[in-house]
Amino acid sequence: MLNFYKILFLMLLIFSTFITISALSWISAWIGLEMNLLALIPLMKTSSNKLSAEAAIKYFIIQAMASTCLLFSMILFSNLSTMEFKTSISMIMMNTALILKMGAAPLHFWLPEVISGLGWNLTIIILTWQKIAPMILLSYSLFSVKFTSIISITSTLTGSIQGLNQTCLRKLMTFSSINHMGWMMATFLSSLNLWFYYFLTYTMMNINIILLFKKFNLYFISQLNKLIPYNSMIKFLLMMNLLSLGGLPPFIGFLPKWLTINFLINSSLIMLSFIMIIMTLMALYFYTRITFFAFTLNNSESLTSPPHFKFSFWSNFINFWTLSSLPLHFFLSSTM
Repeated sequence: MLNFYKILFLMLLIFSTFITISALSWISAWIGLEMNLLALIPLMKTSSNKLSAEAAIKYFIIQAMASTCLLFSMILFSNLSTMEFKTSISMIMMNTALILKMGAAPLHFWLPEVISGLGWNLTIIILTWQKIAPMILLSYSLFSVKFTSIISITSTLTGSIQGLNQTCLRKLMTFSSINHMGWMMATFLSSLNLWFYYFLTYTMMNINIILLFKKFNLYFISQLNKLIPYNSMIKFLLMMNLLSLGGLPPFIGFLPKWLTINFLINSSLIMLSFIMIIMTLMALYFYTRITFFAFTLNNSESLTSPPHFKFSFWSNFINFWTLSSLPLHFFLSSTM
């Protein structure tokens, strides 16, 4: 059972995000971001993980720097009572602060170090929920196709290349998140609806994978042999979700990428779409490497007997939604 204070801070975390994305002025959005930060810090400090205190301090310092830059740009260059800007300098400073807050490249240096000191529960929150408020605000303040393209290319390039040599699953999922943030930035060139569809699909796949890692207490690729005694269904679900997260057709994760590529090509951003496709192919390598380790041995080659394992209702629901709802995704994509 969750402690009372954890429930309290989780509610504040959710409430502050809604305050931020529904704000009518930059100062109220900034207040929502600060409430969000203050709600997350107590959740990051747990007695079971000795590195959580260090991760919490790093996270607080980086977020405080970004908040200071954000507040500075709002006071000097923008209109506090509206979402309008006075100069392009204010937009550049604000975009930089928001990119630092969500951990997109090239200001991603803090994110892998923070995630590596946290458990899987906090990893899910930071890699999914904590991206909502900064990215919504970023969609309000983006002012240039060239700027958006640079951030998209940098994020996909960084996430793909730096994830190749990772053996820590938490860092690997972090660089995967950075890669997907590049794609989400590209969706801003189309519409906020496409971003929401991409983010929802990415979140469900991410939760599927991380819950499997958490269930079997996996933190490094070398520990994937823990899955050997279990039945093939668990390995199959892990493989399906990883390949879907990598955007391999015909899995669900391919559809939002295909919609983004379709828009970029129709907008004559062919070079941007080409670079992002190449970087995604590189990212598929470390997804397939995880599945390779999980499928190295089968049950007959294992020296231990397969233990009993049963999926919970929510695990079954999320897996079914992610892997079996392709017609629903096509229906949603037709409204984009």
